Amino acid sequence: MIGFGTGLPPANMNRSFDKMKVLAVDDNRTNLHILQVFLKKLGHQVILAADGAQAVEKFAEEQPDLVLLDIMMPIMDGFEAARRIKAASQARWTPIIFLSALSRDENLVEGLEAGADDYLTKPVNFVVLEAKLRSMQRSLALQEAALSSAARLQAISDNVLDAIITADERGRITTVNRATERIFGWREEELLGQSIERLMPDSFESRHRQAYDAAVAGDTDRKAGTERDGDAMKRDGTLFPVSVGIRVAQTEEGKLFVAVVRDMSERKAAEKTLKENAALLQAYYDRTHSEQTLALRLMEKQLHRPGLKDHGLRYKVIASEHFSGDIVGAFRSAEGRLYGLLADATGHGLTAAISVLPVLALFYRMTRLNRDIREIVYELNQQLCESMPIGRFVAATMVCLDERQRRGEVWIGGTPDAILTAPDGEVLSRFPSSNLPLGISPCTAEEITPAGFSWPAGAQLVLCSDGLLEAADREGRQFGIERLLRVLTANQPAMRFTAIETAFAEHLGDATAGDDVSLMVIDCP
Repeated sequence: MIGFGTGLPPANMNRSFDKMKVLAVDDNRTNLHILQVFLKKLGHQVILAADGAQAVEKFAEEQPDLVLLDIMMPIMDGFEAARRIKAASQARWTPIIFLSALSRDENLVEGLEAGADDYLTKPVNFVVLEAKLRSMQRSLALQEAALSSAARLQAISDNVLDAIITADERGRITTVNRATERIFGWREEELLGQSIERLMPDSFESRHRQAYDAAVAGDTDRKAGTERDGDAMKRDGTLFPVSVGIRVAQTEEGKLFVAVVRDMSERKAAEKTLKENAALLQAYYDRTHSEQTLALRLMEKQLHRPGLKDHGLRYKVIASEHFSGDIVGAFRSAEGRLYGLLADATGHGLTAAISVLPVLALFYRMTRLNRDIREIVYELNQQLCESMPIGRFVAATMVCLDERQRRGEVWIGGTPDAILTAPDGEVLSRFPSSNLPLGISPCTAEEITPAGFSWPAGAQLVLCSDGLLEAADREGRQFGIERLLRVLTANQPAMRFTAIETAFAEHLGDATAGDDVSLMVIDCP
């Protein structure tokens, strides 16, 4: 609460909050650009910052009305930035809304403890964000109105906003200040000499009389000298919440009772609004969590097909969020062909996971028909070009092994090299990506040219996404292709998959991968 007499902010007291100055903070340029366009469309002035440290500097320079703050950022994360911003804005409330992909309860609690006033999970629902901005505008307008009112009252009431009422031992009012007239609606001349009970509802009179009687008897420790919450009554009979503090002074005429009455209407209304907003926020979080849980179950059912249990196949998928944009698929046709798929959609989370579902469904449908890679890739690319929005695509590696003839084909579009290894770990072939990812540009079936290969007995084919190779430890060092090759060379075929898992876990330590990770090792019998 802002005090009067000292420390008043240099308020532009009558400004409107129809248009706000908003500080948007995110280390992702795309996210920051989208926020900027969205906020400008609403008419707000936008200040941009790419990390927490820059956000603190921009806040000090620009003094924005509101802050939209990402959590996971380099240099300084959102939690620390929120704490510093709150410390720097003690004289005036500046709301902070966290926008983050972190959605667990502990993330929400930590954000609120760091000073956040609201929380919105990514991907951002812009309808909800706009509603929250309007709510904050109303709160800021109320704050500005309160400051304006307080500044005016300061000049006419000697820095006193509360009603100060003095009464004698009989409970008769002897003096009131101007705040009393404002709060209760009575004129001074209408109150002087009247019982103080005039300002109280009937339900409060007995408590007041007990406190007065105790004070007259000298039992001031029990009632007088303390603050109590209750209801007061305006001249028109309206009840409103107050906090009442009573002090007793001894004068030549006897005891003088000084009552300080604070109107708690705005505070109670604010508390009610805060509780309602908290309940709405919790309901929104619960609903989102429930929807994500259902979506996760549906995704799990789609992803874990029987073909992945093939005896010649081992795989692993690690999601960087609740949902993975990386998928793997496998199917052994009746004619003896073993098909393998590793795909990586742009982005993370649920949107990326949804992007790869059509790929998976079409892959299984066509492999059941024993189609060759050229046909499958053509159909997948056509499907994604027709259904995916611009900027969304799926990098993929597809393999088909004809075990009877010991011949295989591999097609790679946008994923890391596929590696064919001998039993002793020697790299027999590396198949680089020579094609565009699926969904970027239409092509003819003739333009699709898988690479053919044969293999010696005991060979293995290793596929992975860039999330494996680019995963960085605490010092920023990536796992890398060279490390993967060393693991393959140093281990026997039966142990290679487990060795890669172990090496990857040791590399990360207590860090987490910044992208979805997928790995597939296929035996070539």
